[in-house]
Amino acid sequence: MMGIKVIKAGMLTTVQDLGRTGYRKDGLTVSGAMDEDALRLGNLLLGNAAGEAGLECTLTGPEILFESDALIAITGADLSAKIDGLPAELWRPLLLTKGSVLTFGQAIAGCRTYLSVQGGFDLSPVLGSLSTYLPAGFGGFEGRALKKGDRIAFKLEVPHLPVAMNWTLSKDLYTPTDKNIIRVMKGPEFELFGEKSLADLFISPFSISKAADRMGYRLEGPVLQLKTAKEMLSSAVTFGTVQVTSEGSPIVLMADHQTTGGYPRILQVLRTDLGKLAQLHSGAQIQFELLSLKQAQTLLIAREQEINQLKQSLTFKYISS
Repeated sequence: MMGIKVIKAGMLTTVQDLGRTGYRKDGLTVSGAMDEDALRLGNLLLGNAAGEAGLECTLTGPEILFESDALIAITGADLSAKIDGLPAELWRPLLLTKGSVLTFGQAIAGCRTYLSVQGGFDLSPVLGSLSTYLPAGFGGFEGRALKKGDRIAFKLEVPHLPVAMNWTLSKDLYTPTDKNIIRVMKGPEFELFGEKSLADLFISPFSISKAADRMGYRLEGPVLQLKTAKEMLSSAVTFGTVQVTSEGSPIVLMADHQTTGGYPRILQVLRTDLGKLAQLHSGAQIQFELLSLKQAQTLLIAREQEINQLKQSLTFKYISS
């Protein structure tokens, strides 16, 4: 078979793309990669469409045998990737020959790394996406995390190599994980909280608790309280919505979040900072920084312009070859 074989599964390795759009009205969340930028940039390095599905590997990565030649890119967290025992470079195209073995070790920076393959994986989409939605058990590879013995075919049998591959993506294009400032906007129920709670929200740090997964991160820190107790109707939520439970604990909703929630929505994490948040693990501390909608839009536009410029540059490298 032209593809890969899983020798060891790792902690949590799933097939993810940029998500399943158009079904939130039916109660189905978008899901997709926790760190969209890492996946998008990995695909662009290989000449793929930005939304091509890759493998999302969490903390303890898998061990993978390549049963055919492949051009790959490893992006996102540094999980000490090695190819046949030798350190593998991140953020650049890497040519692997048949029989090569990719392994991961200690997490040096971040907690989610992405393995992209030129051409992508040959899997059947569910509702237009290859993303694995674990709570419902569909999408990706049999709707589950990968396990030992799984084999996934490539769409592309022979890698298409650019004339030169002695280039690496500048890390300036990727959100750093060493500064744990998470930028946010006011949520719809922001003004319902008391003055002390709102002050604590931006003065005090919060720690990501052990209750942190693809559905949400529960935060530990100051108790946040409404001015007046109030029953909330279930309302729309999205990736990055910060809800506050009845006990006063904030929860940041992540990629596999539900589509509606009954807790007050105090904040919304900027789209540009979702990847940074996704790369933080239990025990990490974060500090919220409040921005306006206009500031958030400016940051997002600038980010997309950077990625579009990169796309044009990399497309030229592959076309000219």
